[in-house]
Amino acid sequence: MRHGITLSAFLQQEQRLHDLSADLAGVIDDMARAIKQIAHHVSLGALGGVLGNTDAINIQGEVQKKLDVEANDIILRCHETSGRVAAMASEEMDSIYLLPIGERRGDYLLVFDPLDGSTNIDINLSIGTIFSVLPCPRGVTEPRESDFLQPGRNQCCAGYALYGQATILVLTLGRGVVSFTLDRAVGEFILVQDSLHIDTEGHEYAINTSNWRFWEPPIQRYIEECHAGTTGPRGKNFNMRWMGAMVADCHRVLSRGGIFLYPRDLRDPTKPGKLRQLYEANPMALLAEQAGGVASTGRQAILDLLPKTLHQRIPVILGASEEVRLIENYYRDHPIHPE
Repeated sequence: MRHGITLSAFLQQEQRLHDLSADLAGVIDDMARAIKQIAHHVSLGALGGVLGNTDAINIQGEVQKKLDVEANDIILRCHETSGRVAAMASEEMDSIYLLPIGERRGDYLLVFDPLDGSTNIDINLSIGTIFSVLPCPRGVTEPRESDFLQPGRNQCCAGYALYGQATILVLTLGRGVVSFTLDRAVGEFILVQDSLHIDTEGHEYAINTSNWRFWEPPIQRYIEECHAGTTGPRGKNFNMRWMGAMVADCHRVLSRGGIFLYPRDLRDPTKPGKLRQLYEANPMALLAEQAGGVASTGRQAILDLLPKTLHQRIPVILGASEEVRLIENYYRDHPIHPE
């Protein structure tokens, strides 16, 4: 048990015991530094002057929040001169971010959603930061967009920060999932859980039921059975939760079990899902699998999918293995939706 040690001490142990590279440890330390700065801005609320919208529309077609832009800039600044990353990509940027001329290119690619759950910013509800580190292809010193298009199983590490009553950092290096809490008095992340685990069965589900009429039949069937409770085919009662921020809903799954669903719907046949593969789905899928859960689109394991574009969207179903496998069975019973 390593409870009570700092993130820096944890990373030093990982270098000594598991050959974690010093540069990858440095990328995580740089991300932790960025998260501390973002947490400070979040804690100020209206006093910090970062609430409300900008006049800009991002690549996703969404109005950017001021705090979205500030968080994005903080992360770029914390990494661009470290010499540990070769390039970065963000949900908030149209294309990849190449380091300033003259800066050393490192061995890693960083992808991130600087502020997940942006609609919660102005009402003081849960928001977070999601990140993932990929290997930069060998010999590449000036990465291109295609270098980022790797399956999720290539991730060197993944994690997220949740800005709530406390600032929490959850991380996987491919050897389980650990959780840290920011001690503001000393400015350090302290290890509080060294083995997060998702039970195979769940009694909670997180889904936006306002989209019911657009769901494919396998998802409607699953949710109907949950609604039926002890009188239905599942023979047990379920609770529904929905925070409007993937990072918050998935944190609940990692902390106390259940399942998170943002499935494909039929509103726009050209969009196979809502969530972005590189910035949201892949890192959360790796965390779920490392915690003993399963992450799927309903038809395929998320981590096996090769992204086609930087801002590829996919369906996401992750959490308790028995729940996800049941939904996959329902999809196998249903014809594939035409692309």
